[in-house]
Amino acid sequence: MSELNPTARFSDRVDDYVRYRPDYPHALLDWLQREQGVDARWQVADIGAGTGISCKLFLDGGYRVTAVEPNAPMRAAAERWLRAYPGFAAVDGLADATGLPDASVDLVTVAQAFHWFDAAAARREFARILRPGGLAAIWWNSRRLAGTPFLEGYEALLREFGTDYGQVAERYPDDTRMRAWFGDGYRGGARFAHVQRLDFEALRGRLLSSSYVPAPGHPRHLPMLQALRELFDACAERGTISFDYDTRIFAGHLG
Repeated sequence: MSELNPTARFSDRVDDYVRYRPDYPHALLDWLQREQGVDARWQVADIGAGTGISCKLFLDGGYRVTAVEPNAPMRAAAERWLRAYPGFAAVDGLADATGLPDASVDLVTVAQAFHWFDAAAARREFARILRPGGLAAIWWNSRRLAGTPFLEGYEALLREFGTDYGQVAERYPDDTRMRAWFGDGYRGGARFAHVQRLDFEALRGRLLSSSYVPAPGHPRHLPMLQALRELFDACAERGTISFDYDTRIFAGHLG
């Protein structure tokens, strides 16, 4: 647990997280299957699964997925959303203490939550729960910071109004650090373009789903929403804006 308290900081943002956070491109799963030999017979443990966005990608592909998530409101949201999938289960656990048995899963996945983990402790735990020859896959959506007036304006808005935005933004590892984390077991990475088309209500919800954004009652909350409205009105085309990402994935063994 860091001073930024990753377990608790999303508890009051679950509804916006469920409705407005982006999913992940299906090309990511295609790449894992084509390039890394992953297939639907594999048992998946999705660590830091949150509300289940990353789980759903695999569940839709016919996989069995155990979501490991310590935040009770987020875990409950995942259970409500994904309860129709017979291959889904959720457990209360941490990245360095999942509670799963030794050598019990074929694939460990981590999406947006990876930057909150103690990387060395998580690696040891993932290696423990993976079967011999099992694979770990780490990915996240990286919001593009420049390239359009909207993207540049949104980044400026976060830097002006965000609470601890700078600290959070700087936590994401670069490619070199990720290759080093896998070590000799690193098997490759890929990058995929991804996009959300958002009207103003969805853009507002997307903003409020972020843990570094001031909540209602904070003195910067209303000025932030006013600035967002002005940015949207200046940049929208046919009532929406393009919220652009690069989805980066890294995969390998953890022997």
